[in-house]
Amino acid sequence: MFGIDGSAGCDFDCPVIRKRSNETISDGKYKWYHNEYGTTFGAKVLGEMITNTIDPENIKAVLATQFNDFDLGNRYEAFYPLFGDGIFTLDHQGWSRSRGLLRPQFSRQQVSDVTKLEPHVQNLIACLSRTPTESVDIQQLFYKMTMDTATEFLFGESVNSLQLTSAAEDIPEINRMSKEQITAVASSDGKQGVAYAFNYSQEVVAFRVMLQSWYWLMNPKKFRQSNAIVHRFVDYYIDKALDHLRQSVETKKHDEVVLSERYVFLDALVEETQNPKILRDQLLNILLAGRDSTAVLLSWIFYLLARHPRVFEKLRTEIIDTFGDVNSPGKKPINFETLKHATYLRHVLNEVLRLYPSVPQNFRVANKDTTLPRGGGADGKSPVLVRKGEKVFYTVFLMHRRKDLFGDDAEVFRPERWAEGNTWMWEYLPFNGGPRICLGQQYALTEAGYAVVRLLQEFDTLENKDLPEKEGVPSKRAWLTMSNANGVRVRLYKK
Repeated sequence: MFGIDGSAGCDFDCPVIRKRSNETISDGKYKWYHNEYGTTFGAKVLGEMITNTIDPENIKAVLATQFNDFDLGNRYEAFYPLFGDGIFTLDHQGWSRSRGLLRPQFSRQQVSDVTKLEPHVQNLIACLSRTPTESVDIQQLFYKMTMDTATEFLFGESVNSLQLTSAAEDIPEINRMSKEQITAVASSDGKQGVAYAFNYSQEVVAFRVMLQSWYWLMNPKKFRQSNAIVHRFVDYYIDKALDHLRQSVETKKHDEVVLSERYVFLDALVEETQNPKILRDQLLNILLAGRDSTAVLLSWIFYLLARHPRVFEKLRTEIIDTFGDVNSPGKKPINFETLKHATYLRHVLNEVLRLYPSVPQNFRVANKDTTLPRGGGADGKSPVLVRKGEKVFYTVFLMHRRKDLFGDDAEVFRPERWAEGNTWMWEYLPFNGGPRICLGQQYALTEAGYAVVRLLQEFDTLENKDLPEKEGVPSKRAWLTMSNANGVRVRLYKK
C-alpha cells in the first residue's frame, strides 16, 4: 500500500522478468504480496515504479473510465515481428481503425453458426475413441481442434491438424530449414509446420513482453524463421482471396453474381481493404485469440470436470436432458440460442473462467500523470499517483479468487455460485473490459459450449490421469494465455 506521493511499499523480484520456468504463475507468491501489502501496492523493479492491483475500481479506471490515460507500452515492439499492426498491438487511432475493421466480422450472424464446428469435433471424438483404454493429453487435442476451427473460420480452409498423424516427428527443425523449405512448409501442402512455428513464435513474443524495454534481446534466428513460416502461410490465403475478389469483380461486370454459401472471415475482410499487410496483421491477431483462448478454456474445463465428478454428472444430465445423446435426439437442437440458455453449462463456463482466466495478468502504461481511485492513505481508500511512463499491472487471476468478493470458498470450483443471485461486474473480467473488451467472446463461448456438449453426448465417463500435483495446485504456463504446464491427461470414454 502506498500514499498519493507514490512511494513504494516494497521491493521484490517482479514476476514478469523472472527466469523462465514451467510455473510462471505462482499462486502462493502473488497472493502473499497482496495479503502483505494490500489489494494495491507499489514496487520498485530495477529502479522502475510499478503499481500492482487486484482492486476492481482501479482496474475499471485503467480499462474504462480513464482509458485515455493509459497505453500498451512496449507491447507493440514486442509483438510486432509476428503480429504486425493489429488490434492487440496498436493504441489510439490505429487501434480504433483495426477494431472498426474487425467488429462487423463478429456479428451474431457470423459467430452463431455451429454447424461448421461439427466436422472438427468429429475429428476430436475420433482421436479420443481410437485409444479408449488409454489416457490422452486432451489439452494438445484442443489446441489442434481450435487451430482447425480458427483457420476454417478465417481462411475458409482448415489445416485439419487433428487428421495429421505424428506431425511433430515429420517437421524438420525450423532453424535447419532452407528458404525453399520454409516456403514449402507454408504452402497448401505443408500445413503441419505452421502450428509448431506459431507456438514457438508466441513463446518468444511472450518472453519479449516480459523483458519490457529489453525486448530486443530476444530476437533469435529461429524466431525470425518461424515468423516467416506463419507469414507465408497466411499470405497464401490472402493471395487466394484477392484473386477471388478480382474474379468476382469481373463476374459482376458480366451480370453473373455468384453468392458464397458460407461465411469466410478473410473474404469479408478483403471487401474492406485489399492491402496485403493490413490483411495479414489483422488475421494473425484474430488467429491468436481464436485458437489459444478457446483451447485453454476447454482444457481447464476438462481439468476441473475430471476432478469434480459431481459437477461432471450434473452437467452431463443437463446436456442429455436438453440435447439428447448420440442415440436419441433431445428436446432442443444444439445452436447458438440453446447453448446460451443451457443454465448449468453457462455456470460451468463462468466458473472455469473465474478460476483460470485465459489472460491472468496484464498491464498498461500511463501516458501522462494520473491517479488510480484506491490504494493510498492509511486505510487504502485514497487515490494513488501514477506518473507518466509508470506501469500498472492488474491480475484478474487473483482478483477472481478474493474471498471478500466471491466468498470463503473463492478458490473452490463450485459452478452453483452463479445461481445465487450475485451480480459481479468489474470483479469478474475473463474477457477484459471497457473499449478493449474482447470482440470474440461470444465466438469463444459458443465454440467451447458446443464442444463440451458434443463430447458429453458421446462419452459418459471422465477420469483424471494426471500425476499428483504439488499441494494440489496445477503448474501453469502463462505466456500470452495461461495453459496447464504439464498438459491435461484424462481418460474419456463410454462405458
